[in-house]
Amino acid sequence: MDYVFFDLPLWIYIALFFAAFLAGAIDAIAGGGGLITVPVLLAAGLSPAQALATNKLQGCAGTLSASYHFVKTGQVKLSNMWLPILMTAIGAVSGTLLVAYLDSSLLLKAVPIILIGVAIFFFFLPKLQPYVASKVSLTQVQFALIIGLSIGFYDGLIGPGTGAFFSTAYLCFMGLSVVSATAHTKILNATSNVCSLVIFAFSGHLVWALGIVMGIGQWFGAQIGSRLVITKGATIIRPMVIIMCLAISIKLLFDN
Repeated sequence: MDYVFFDLPLWIYIALFFAAFLAGAIDAIAGGGGLITVPVLLAAGLSPAQALATNKLQGCAGTLSASYHFVKTGQVKLSNMWLPILMTAIGAVSGTLLVAYLDSSLLLKAVPIILIGVAIFFFFLPKLQPYVASKVSLTQVQFALIIGLSIGFYDGLIGPGTGAFFSTAYLCFMGLSVVSATAHTKILNATSNVCSLVIFAFSGHLVWALGIVMGIGQWFGAQIGSRLVITKGATIIRPMVIIMCLAISIKLLFDN
């Protein structure tokens, strides 16, 4: 006999909890956890709109969990990030509000090509990053106005690959190490997720019970993933980013 909560069997909640746990660990390291959570939400019977909205709710828990760990361990100082956070928030809110008015499917077709480029960059990262960083650099203000605003907008509008885009920007234009870039990325990723969630909360598509259960799984998964980032560093981040970028690209190409 199935135990049923909010019209869904208990086993679905358990399965989604563990799916979110795995996604949270992967997302903290390289991004792309939505590759796991969105399909399983759809498989659980949610509509596409419900799956996307609920995914933002549970995703917030993961990015906030990783962000908390990186701040707590001194990898990031929030006092130095207030402008990038603000610009990312403005971009994310703008992008989320425009979802209903723009044909994001056209933009989505370009994402696989961009992500394949990101994967190639990370593959050759040890040789490319010092060269790129020496040729092109941005101040904190320029980074916030250009990168924070544009990628925040992209995350609110479309979303796939946001973490990889932020990480690449930090590596290329700010000259950060892979670990530091990943830590700073999670702060901005959490910002865009929370801002998008606030907008989605008024849409009526959020399945709160599922989102909360998955959010708990995401929180614990992200704690493990963020610890691996600090202890394993580039040895685990680079291959994971390459794998997730290619996986997202393949999925998007297949869907389109």
